[in-house]
Amino acid sequence: MVLEATMICIDNSEWMRNGDYSPTRFQAQADAVNLICGAKTQSNPENTVGLLTMAGKGPRVLVTPTSDLGKILACMHGLQIGGEMNLTSGIQIAQLALKHRQNKNQQQRIIVLVGSPVKYDKKTLETIGKKLKKNSVSLDVVDFGEADDEKSEKLEALVAAVNNNGSSHIVHVPPGPSALSDVLISTPIFTGDGDGGSGFAAAAAAAAAGGVSGFDFGVDPNIDPELALALRVSMEEERARQEAAAKKAAEDASKQERGGEPSSSHDTAMAEPVSRSAPAANDKKNDLMDDDTTLLQQALAMSMDDAKSGGVAVTDTDMSDATADDTELALALQMSVQDSAKDSSSQTDMSNKVLEDQSFLSSILNSLPGVDPNDPSVKDLLASLQGKTQTEEKKNEDNPENKEEK
Repeated sequence: MVLEATMICIDNSEWMRNGDYSPTRFQAQADAVNLICGAKTQSNPENTVGLLTMAGKGPRVLVTPTSDLGKILACMHGLQIGGEMNLTSGIQIAQLALKHRQNKNQQQRIIVLVGSPVKYDKKTLETIGKKLKKNSVSLDVVDFGEADDEKSEKLEALVAAVNNNGSSHIVHVPPGPSALSDVLISTPIFTGDGDGGSGFAAAAAAAAAGGVSGFDFGVDPNIDPELALALRVSMEEERARQEAAAKKAAEDASKQERGGEPSSSHDTAMAEPVSRSAPAANDKKNDLMDDDTTLLQQALAMSMDDAKSGGVAVTDTDMSDATADDTELALALQMSVQDSAKDSSSQTDMSNKVLEDQSFLSSILNSLPGVDPNDPSVKDLLASLQGKTQTEEKKNEDNPENKEEK
């Protein structure tokens, strides 16, 4: 892995407002810078990257070489566009920033993105290139924007003056449907001279292509071997589970085909006894319900009041049935009948005594509003009631059953 300290020179001139690169030249350049910074920091943990702008009021260092990728990317937000690019001053300031790097073992590299015309002549650029080569500084140039032959010749002369055993590179990216970052992914500017950054480049290329890569599950084992192993084990377990489920389903289907007829005959044989026993159970249940209904009817008949006699009428048949079923029940019914008879006779005696007491009846009639006790119709009514009462008393005296009760 190559140990480098890199300074990236950004073109933020007025030419970056053009939209020939989607969405604009400046935004396409920012995406390419983000990918380059990620590739450099991922290829070696000790690599450092710095940023510098070449337009505006003058070249300005945004961040000195650092390994903090978040700090590097944060510097890209809020940059102002304007003025003209000063290529020579930007390269010289970047060389000065690399000279004061903390780790002197790091190789020095400057990456320049040029999207506007170059106003300097070829000889001046060659002089700067020779100075960079003397100080062992490598230079990479990304030429994008309008296709200008004069601009391309100047930049190629600058790179040729700096190049030492193929350590410097230049890439021409014409406007078109391809993004600037997608073109740089496959160039040495992105991957580096050695193997460093190649894994990150492959992963970035897969992401740029929509997640399609030559690795299983879209993960490079060189970048994240644990994730790749976990995905592979999970896929193998899922495949084994699906195979076991398919095998079990096939075995169940074959068993059903072989044992389909015996199982159906067995089910029929089991169904016949059940169907035969069902009516017998229903008949037994109906018989029990009939017996309960009969007993309930008998109990209701014995407890009903006879409206004509004013007492409880219990037939001999009901008594005999009740006696045959339960002796205690018969005794309880007989006692209830005697009590009801005594109550009715006592009520009759009370009514007779009330009718015989003339003074009591006269006081009641006087208390009623609108009733005259001396009215002939009222007297006739009272006389008739007394006559009926005397007749009922004579009948009761003549009845031998009442005598026995007394």
